[in-house]
Amino acid sequence: MRLTVGLCALIFIAPYLSLADPVPQLSFRIMDRQKQDRDAFVQGFAFDLSNLYLSTGGYGSSYIAKILPANGQTLVKEPLPDRYFGEGITVFGDLLYQVTWRSGVGFVRNRETLQIIDQFRLAGEAWGITHDGTYLIVSNGSPKLTFYEPEDMKPIRVISVTEAGRPLRRLNELEYIDGLIWANIWYEDRVIVINPESGEVVASLNLDGLLPTEERRPNTDVLNGIGYDQGNDAIWFTGKRWPWRYQLEILPERPQILPIQP
Repeated sequence: MRLTVGLCALIFIAPYLSLADPVPQLSFRIMDRQKQDRDAFVQGFAFDLSNLYLSTGGYGSSYIAKILPANGQTLVKEPLPDRYFGEGITVFGDLLYQVTWRSGVGFVRNRETLQIIDQFRLAGEAWGITHDGTYLIVSNGSPKLTFYEPEDMKPIRVISVTEAGRPLRRLNELEYIDGLIWANIWYEDRVIVINPESGEVVASLNLDGLLPTEERRPNTDVLNGIGYDQGNDAIWFTGKRWPWRYQLEILPERPQILPIQP
C-alpha cells in the first residue's frame, strides 16, 4: 500500500482509538500451517502474489529460496558465498532486495531467477528489510530504522522506535502491512507494530506458545519471520529451525492506517 504523508491518519478499528492509551495487546488464532525445512535458519521471509521467498543465515550455509507455498516445493535455491551471513529480504516490484549481517553488503536480485543483478553498501550491521512502496526500510538490531532510496540506497530519514516512551532494541525481521511496520524482537516471542512516522509502538502481539513444546528440538531457535501474503490478505509467522510456518488471524482486530476520506 502506498500512502501519501499528510493525506492519511493513524486510525485503528476499536479499541485502537488513542495513542495516549497503553500499548494495545494483541492475540491470535491459528488459521493454517505449512511444513517448512526444519534446518532453515530463517532470517528473511517474504511473498509475492504467487511465491514465498526464504532467506537463511549462517556463514557457509546461507541461501535464498523461492518456494510454492501450497506444497512447499522449492523452485529456485541460490547459496550465498561463504563470507556472507544472509539476513532479511523484501520483494519490491520485479526485484528482491537482500541484506547481510556484518559485511556491509546487500544484493539486488531478479525476483524470478534469484540471480544477483546488483549490489549495494550499507554502513554497519543489517538485520531486517522491508519497504513502504517508496522507500526500503532497514533494521540493524538497534532502536533505529533507516529509510533508503531503492535506486541508490541513499538514506532519507531515520526513526527511533519507542515503546511507552522507552527505546526498543533488537529490532530484527520486518514487514510493512496496512501502512504500519511489523517487527520481530530478537529473543522475544512477540511482534510489535510500529507507526512509521513517529516510531511509536502502537500494538504488541504475544506469540508465546505458537510453536508447541513437543515440536521443539535442542537446536530449535527463536521466533523470526513475518510474511504478508497480499494476494490472500494473510499474515504468516515462523522461526529459526522451525518445522512449520503459521497463518494467523490477529485478534481482536488487525491494526492499520486508513486514508482520510476527502
